[in-house]
This record gives sequence, C-alpha cells and structure tokens, in this order.
Amino acid sequence: MKVIVNSKEADVEATTLLQLTEELLLPTQGVAIAVNNTIVPRARWADCPLSEGAVIVIIQAICGG
Repeated sequence: MKVIVNSKEADVEATTLLQLTEELLLPTQGVAIAVNNTIVPRARWADCPLSEGAVIVIIQAICGG
C-alpha cells in the first residue's frame, strides 16, 4: 500500500505500525511516531493499523554535541 513517510510517498507491505518499523529497519529505542497527526505510544504500535494514504511522521533522537 502507499503511505506518506516523512513527506515522501512509500510503497510498503506493512499493515501495522510495528510491521512498518521492522520494514524500515528503525531502531528499537529513541523513536517517536505519529500517524495522521496523532502520536502513537510504542505499546500500541502492534495494534495500530495502517491504511492507504496514511501520513506517518517518524522522529529519531540523535545524540551529539
């Protein structure tokens, strides 16, 4: 299905947010995700269905100085 990830169209196989994180090889820590302008707690990623055209924003914490 086609979704928008960080303002870019992506064709993904994932049907849940957890599957998407695995498909995109995201780290297990330091990541926050919003779907259609709503932050989804990590505990709900497996239960958060994705639909065609969903707008997903992924924010990764970066260490540095």
